[in-house]
Amino acid sequence: MKAEDYRIGKTKKVRLAAYRTAPPDDAVKADYIGEEFDRRLAELAEWQERLYAENKYGLVVVLQARDAAGKDSLIKKVFAHLNIQGVHVANFKQPTAEESDHDYLWRINKALPARGDIAIFNRSHYEDVLVTRVHDLLETGPFPNELIESDIWQERYRQINDWERYLTENGIFVLKFFLHVSRETQAERLVERIRRPEKNWKFSYTDISERRLWDEYSNIYGDMLAATSTETAPWYVIPADKKWYTRYLVLDIVTAFMRRLAPQYPEPTGKEKEELMRWKRYLAEEKDINLADLWM
Repeated sequence: MKAEDYRIGKTKKVRLAAYRTAPPDDAVKADYIGEEFDRRLAELAEWQERLYAENKYGLVVVLQARDAAGKDSLIKKVFAHLNIQGVHVANFKQPTAEESDHDYLWRINKALPARGDIAIFNRSHYEDVLVTRVHDLLETGPFPNELIESDIWQERYRQINDWERYLTENGIFVLKFFLHVSRETQAERLVERIRRPEKNWKFSYTDISERRLWDEYSNIYGDMLAATSTETAPWYVIPADKKWYTRYLVLDIVTAFMRRLAPQYPEPTGKEKEELMRWKRYLAEEKDINLADLWM
């Protein structure tokens, strides 16, 4: 299957059960973790360098998933290989008191990338139409009760779509990935967190309480994915039972996007070229180096 096959097109409903959580039968692990993976990493690093140098566009990569779907290891294995000058990771956990006293996009806006940068969102603004909805957090928070109506979630979907379109129209692009893990694989990974001492710190009892709401989350994820996958900011449902396949697909999709964006190193102007030549001659004379050698 091609990476684009995992993109959600225009649809009224998404049933997560209809989307695979494992690689296709013909996917061979060696094909996705060897030289081809390394080539894609090198290509993405080159495009990121150009993005940073050009200083025109920004990119937001949204990673949304259930617990233990592999977001952290994806960041480590793919995005940690880029130049940290132009990449930052934003983790969105339970809002602080200060964050709750603002609109739900306030803390997200603060984490947006500057032009030339890439921001990786480990969870995101979508927490406010997922966790907030499942646990009825609007009713218990400072949000005005008179604004809570039956269609508030459709209203938030519209707000998010408008906001993401606004970012795109201003040169900040958004790619969104839902790492789709099966219930069985999640259980295995949670047991691993309990069994291995070096992973105990990653386990939380809330992982279990959230797991008990599996079906409710599935329905709400389906609503959210259908309502907010747009032409300008699409969602990709990525199989997450095998981390090697997850990493390759995300890397492939982000690299393909950068290839289409095609940022370029800035071309010096005539005056800048003259200055460069002047300083080149200066350095050659200072170090007693043949100027012709510098062209080699």
